[in-house]
Amino acid sequence: MNQDEQTANAATTTATSVDIEEEKSNLYELIGGAEKLREMVDRFYDLMELEPEFAGIRVMHPTPLDSSRDKLFWFLSGWMGGPDLYISQFGHPRLRARHLPYAIASDERDQWLRCMAWAMQDVGIAEPLQQHLMQSFYQTADWMRNTPG
Repeated sequence: MNQDEQTANAATTTATSVDIEEEKSNLYELIGGAEKLREMVDRFYDLMELEPEFAGIRVMHPTPLDSSRDKLFWFLSGWMGGPDLYISQFGHPRLRARHLPYAIASDERDQWLRCMAWAMQDVGIAEPLQQHLMQSFYQTADWMRNTPG
């Protein structure tokens, strides 16, 4: 294999097997940065308020939803590789500990995931990116369950 083929092979390997941290730093850019992320988070909470099928997760949030919108935006910003807005204000997210006061079973997990999938569709997140994010969101949402069912 000549040098050009080795370089091309290395680039292909790198593009298909990106390490987790590099991938996360790209997610923020891939989604469209702060503006698109905020749009997605706002749509998520709009749907939560508007759609009866999300009533089970809506009752877990304060009224109004302003602080919840900000906290999810701040958290996802850092999680996707953008500015660590949540950590700079509140320290480590401790997601599971912060959600323990709320009964989260499979129904609540699934409502959260459906609401987020709908929000990503509505704001025009590219389908491959939606699929990738939903895999990660599922892992986290499933880990948050603290109630049988």
